[in-house]
Amino acid sequence: MVQRLLSPGEIESLDHNTIPRLVLPQPDVLFSARAARLRRLADGNVPGIPTPASLHGYLHLMAAVADAQAGVVARALKLPSPPSLPTPPVPSMPSADAIDTALAHNMPPLPVSGPRPAGWRALYLALLDQLEAAAGHPQLAPVLAGLRALPDADLEGCADAVLAEFGEGINPLHAPFVAATLQVMWTVHASRLDAARVQPPVTGALCPVCGSHPVASVIRIGGQAQGYRYLHCGICASEWHMVRVKCSCCGKNARIAYQGLTPSGADAGETAAQAPASKAQDPSRVARAETCDDCQSYRKIFNQEHDFMVEPLADDLASLALDVLVTEAGYARGSVNPLLWFGAE
Repeated sequence: MVQRLLSPGEIESLDHNTIPRLVLPQPDVLFSARAARLRRLADGNVPGIPTPASLHGYLHLMAAVADAQAGVVARALKLPSPPSLPTPPVPSMPSADAIDTALAHNMPPLPVSGPRPAGWRALYLALLDQLEAAAGHPQLAPVLAGLRALPDADLEGCADAVLAEFGEGINPLHAPFVAATLQVMWTVHASRLDAARVQPPVTGALCPVCGSHPVASVIRIGGQAQGYRYLHCGICASEWHMVRVKCSCCGKNARIAYQGLTPSGADAGETAAQAPASKAQDPSRVARAETCDDCQSYRKIFNQEHDFMVEPLADDLASLALDVLVTEAGYARGSVNPLLWFGAE
């Protein structure tokens, strides 16, 4: 999600004592920006996130998926787009009464738990149509054929597993495409909410819009969000404020450290208290893992102050080397990336 830079006059008119607690997604630009970022990462053009050659093909594939998501959104919202494909129906949002009841009880208004609208399967087929029409990945043809042939029960089971972050028994080949469809539906729905009415849940570790776990956190720049940390939802792409130097899993802050990919011979870990002053555009601070020795977990944190084009979900996907190092150090990842699943082997 790219934040619009404000003019000096707009900045002066802001109430600088007010922190935007919730930033809703902008689906008309979100997925195209994500696709562009994935391609830059795949081509090795992001100094702060070096990606191994073995990951380049997958990142290009997920860029194609993000392009397809952008195409489906453009058609669904009747934005300017190539007229070759029909307009896909976006499933209806929960009723106004259901949303009001959820908000009154401090619950997510668009929960990922519970039944999904049946129309989401038409959106799934629209995404496959968009990918097929792109014709940029001929090797995808058998994969798309297999995805089209999935029985409804298997498709629903895969969606349940994706939303519950339950990897056991999930087909890692199917899951990213199912997740991409669910992202389109929830992101469009989330964009239609009134952010002022959505309150943080009792635990700040879950998305206040849909109840999902965050995929990562990001330090934003620009306007009232300048320098603040936001958790980024992997399903609906909403972002909600959480103070810095605080574990996004257990909420404690006494034993937080930051691990990064550093040059050979340098210390890979630095506590918050020991961290040196930031330098503008410091590649070593674009992507770090925020580890907690109280719960032995971690989530990555991406810093827009050091790379304006940071995109949390894409950057998380590309920085698997950081996951490997932190996991080898004994920390467990706090939540999954919806576009990457591993088989049991």
